[in-house]
Amino acid sequence: MEARPSNGEVRYYWNAPTWARKRGYQTKSEPLGTSYAIAKARCDDVLNPMFDSWRTGGTSDSEIARRVVVGTFDWLCTQYKKAPRYTKRPQRTKDSYDRVLKLVADYTLKDGRRFGELNIRSITPAAVDLLYEKLKVGSGGKMLSRTPGLAMSVCKTAWDTARRGHASIIPSDNPFEKVEIDYQPKLTRAATKAELEIFVAGADADGSASLGTAAMIAFYWMPREEDIFMRCAWSDYCPADNPNSIMIWHHKNHQERLPIPLYDVDGSELWPEMTLRLAQARRVGTLIVMRDAPDPRRKVHLPWMTGGKNPMRYVQSEVRRICRKAGLPDEITFTSFRHGGHTDGADSGLTEAQMRALGGHKTSAALYRYAKQTEAQRQIAGRKRRDNRTKKGNLSE
Repeated sequence: MEARPSNGEVRYYWNAPTWARKRGYQTKSEPLGTSYAIAKARCDDVLNPMFDSWRTGGTSDSEIARRVVVGTFDWLCTQYKKAPRYTKRPQRTKDSYDRVLKLVADYTLKDGRRFGELNIRSITPAAVDLLYEKLKVGSGGKMLSRTPGLAMSVCKTAWDTARRGHASIIPSDNPFEKVEIDYQPKLTRAATKAELEIFVAGADADGSASLGTAAMIAFYWMPREEDIFMRCAWSDYCPADNPNSIMIWHHKNHQERLPIPLYDVDGSELWPEMTLRLAQARRVGTLIVMRDAPDPRRKVHLPWMTGGKNPMRYVQSEVRRICRKAGLPDEITFTSFRHGGHTDGADSGLTEAQMRALGGHKTSAALYRYAKQTEAQRQIAGRKRRDNRTKKGNLSE
């Protein structure tokens, strides 16, 4: 995929390599529009697989071809990947699910068969428990925890999802259910407002002001990193149909754009730090957050989420580098700023309904992963209870 400047905006194109054109590859070029997310999805899901199939003479299709045996675990995985419960996930999530499904399907049994070749009716809870224990032992005898646990969780979801369309083939008893997972997820460290300010100052001094802006967006308006780096566009800021708001994406929750008011009823600014930051930001592309330096070869500013199989890993490494230069703790990651925003909201005494409205959450349960419990929240709780007792006359003034 290539990015080209055009009339003040960036347009994306898919182009076949010169050597492939000379050898007769039919799809030489295709315009992909101005949306990076849509263009990338078209490349990842259609154009690149087509090219790989032609380039390898069809050998890249072998994995797909072997999964058409109806009733096998391989087949179940393909049915799951056709369902909206999979297809609507962000690409990074789908990549993660693909890795663990492949890990399970390619596990070699004692008789030499792959686990994916098993008929699903022959897969028992005892077999899954044994598989889970085997997957916990990595290369060199290293014990793993997160990946095997995720594999069991995704396989359970895949089984339940595929069964909805194939109840006559897939048993109702899910063998991946109730696997005793012994993995305890590591809590993300929430960044404080002071740490946010240190990071932003460090990013500006480093010449990476866009990452400072991204961190502020995550802290104050609380979108996920994929939405910040792939979807948050200048056209979402004070749009013509809602000029006093910014439209924030929450793609994972299947919410297109959530309007965040920029001004209070009296006209005062609700987010003065953000409006000042965006007023000073350079507009070098369609997205608000673009790389600070133009690409040496293409001569245009590219999105941060460009190139490689895991571009977010590059962003995280740059954030880690800036944090270390600024003297911030090692446990601070880019995700810490979104968690910090939620925690700051809870410290400010926001109700669950207000937190859900601001953060784009569908359920209150999701808040517990983000809004960490703090001393400030307990002080607010104590203050409210004291004030309530005072109003009832049960506490002397």
